[in-house]
Amino acid sequence: MENLDVMVLRTLRDWRQAGKRALLTTVVRTWGSSPRPVGSIMALADDGAVVGSVSGGCIEDDLIARYSHAHGNGEEVPLGTPPALVKYGITADEAHRFGLPCGGTLELLLEYDPDAASLDTLVAELEKGRLMQRTVALASGAVKLAEATAPDELKVDDTELTNTFGPEYRMLLIGAGQLAEYLATMAKFSGFAVTLCDPRAEYRTAWSLPGVTITTEMPDDAVLAFRPDRRSCVVALTHDPKLDDLALLEALQTEAFYVGAIGSRRNADARRDRMIEHFDQTAESLARLRGPIGIYIGSKTPPEIAVSVMAEILAVKNAVTLPREVEVARAKGMQQLAMS
Repeated sequence: MENLDVMVLRTLRDWRQAGKRALLTTVVRTWGSSPRPVGSIMALADDGAVVGSVSGGCIEDDLIARYSHAHGNGEEVPLGTPPALVKYGITADEAHRFGLPCGGTLELLLEYDPDAASLDTLVAELEKGRLMQRTVALASGAVKLAEATAPDELKVDDTELTNTFGPEYRMLLIGAGQLAEYLATMAKFSGFAVTLCDPRAEYRTAWSLPGVTITTEMPDDAVLAFRPDRRSCVVALTHDPKLDDLALLEALQTEAFYVGAIGSRRNADARRDRMIEHFDQTAESLARLRGPIGIYIGSKTPPEIAVSVMAEILAVKNAVTLPREVEVARAKGMQQLAMS
């Protein structure tokens, strides 16, 4: 499954190019618990079609009732109407009505009939893998597009809103096999573009998952070609040091947000010892290397292991502190205390 934001923007573009009136909704601010994060977008066509989401469904239903003409009761918004900021969940009754978590409030920006040409340019740049900023003037709805140098959070002030889109999160898997197929499936429906690397023909013959880029290069060359950035993860699954080690070392030189390898704790320790002894690494240079990978859930089968690994990858992506990080921080603190 492709990046949700690109899907929303492409669909909105198609609606506008077809002459449909439509609404682009962006989550601008949240207070308390919120079902969707700041920056989330949703598009609503005048015939009631919806793509994307800004809540668990009740706010979408309200927006459809207010602005869709599918049932003949939507509000008629004059052409050229500037964007509007609206809040949901201000009172306890509203929070209950719209299905917001206890104490939750969110603010949305509604853009009426966004310009089709601007949307077409934005989608074309995103499809090329570029990171783009879209800035909306709140007084007029005028849009400016610019290529961004780094991912950024949504920004809004009294005059404009800037949201950064794309490119997709990416995953490079080293090693084909059943576990890789399950992990790739979960990554795809989590919005990752997946590349599989395995130079071993006998392991690739059983691969059956469509929509995955396959490369037969040696894994370290594949990492160089993949060019991991801060929206990328690299996961080694072969258990073969000849394939995994050099690829992992190359990945650790990049901004990849997650670099890890499958294996037991004993194998992970042996891997680190091997890299220190033969590749002039240090404990510090290997600090980002994850292994054993996955959140402990007692997993035994390939699909269960894939769940645990994907959960850890998403936790790291979303900046969630995992129990393992807490243990490492505590151990470092105790070590420093003992040395003082």
